[in-house]
Amino acid sequence: MRMRLPLRLFASYALVVMVGAAVAYVTVRLVAPPLFDHRMAMLGGAQMGQGMGTGSGGQAGFAGSVRSAFLSALTTALLVGVLASAAVAGLAAAFVTRRLLRPLDAVRAATRLIAAGRYQASVPLPREPELAALAADVNTLATALAGTETRRTRLLGEVAHEMRTPLTALEGYLEGLIDGVFAPEPEILGAVSDELRRLRRLADDLSALSRAEEQRLELHLADADLADLARRAAGRLAPQFVDGNVLLAIHAPGALPVRADPDRITQVLTNIIGNALTATPAAGSVTVEARAAGQWAGVVVTDTGAGLAAGDLERVFERFYRAPGQPRRSSGSGIGLTIARNIARAHGGDVTASSAGPGRGATFMLTLPSRPPAPPRPARPGSPEG
Repeated sequence: MRMRLPLRLFASYALVVMVGAAVAYVTVRLVAPPLFDHRMAMLGGAQMGQGMGTGSGGQAGFAGSVRSAFLSALTTALLVGVLASAAVAGLAAAFVTRRLLRPLDAVRAATRLIAAGRYQASVPLPREPELAALAADVNTLATALAGTETRRTRLLGEVAHEMRTPLTALEGYLEGLIDGVFAPEPEILGAVSDELRRLRRLADDLSALSRAEEQRLELHLADADLADLARRAAGRLAPQFVDGNVLLAIHAPGALPVRADPDRITQVLTNIIGNALTATPAAGSVTVEARAAGQWAGVVVTDTGAGLAAGDLERVFERFYRAPGQPRRSSGSGIGLTIARNIARAHGGDVTASSAGPGRGATFMLTLPSRPPAPPRPARPGSPEG
């Protein structure tokens, strides 16, 4: 059976005291008698030189008596000193042990509360730097868990809110069909199909978001050209720009080699360009530009649409957040930018937003680490290059 930590700490202190007392006792017992004899011999010699001695036998007997008395007094004093030091050291050990264990008890109490879901629990910071660091880590853990729980609760509410609209619409269509208010015409069935697709897209996006936030995205990395991916993504959306009477300009003249998952990066680019189209009114324009900046390759998507306030530049990447006052042309799930940023960061890059203000357009930029060009292969001996 293992001893508890308080007993082990106290026993360690007691052992140190006992060892120190034993060493002091043995040292004094070994060193004190020879020193005493040497000192008495010097004293006796001095007395004989002055003619004050009473005879060698008397001097020897006197010296022996003094030596015995000295050793007896020394032993008694050492035993009393050892016992006194042990008692005082025991009290000091108990005090220090309690002082060290009190913060640990506070940490244990806080962790039990945290495990029970009471994330507001905190540990007071003790004076000892090491214990203060431990308490700070526990407080940081509690804060992080509280934030995670808050986000989880908010996510459940947001998902329920996002699902409520299509489910309400489906319920209305079905009740109308059952009551005979609506005839099963292609228009009604098409509307029902649209709501079902919206629910399916929401489910797919939530699954992708879960994998992205848990860093479980499956990336199939390969050598790719970011400029070509940008051209292809913009090309796929070109018919929607025509339908919306929005000018699409693409500037991607050179290659931008990157190491990435082409499908995932295409998903990011499609989301960014599609959001720019959604935010831009008719007769506006969206510019897609691929360019290199040092060790980074980037795609900049600039629109002349609704723009963003300074406080919305980061919030647009939050789940289900929609900037106020922006027009909507699609029934997106509201988490596309969240997924896009997570995908970019999984590649070692990022997605950022900037805007001059509401009504003045916005710019979204995807950046990825550039892949250095492959070194040329050495020519084989005997080849025409050699």
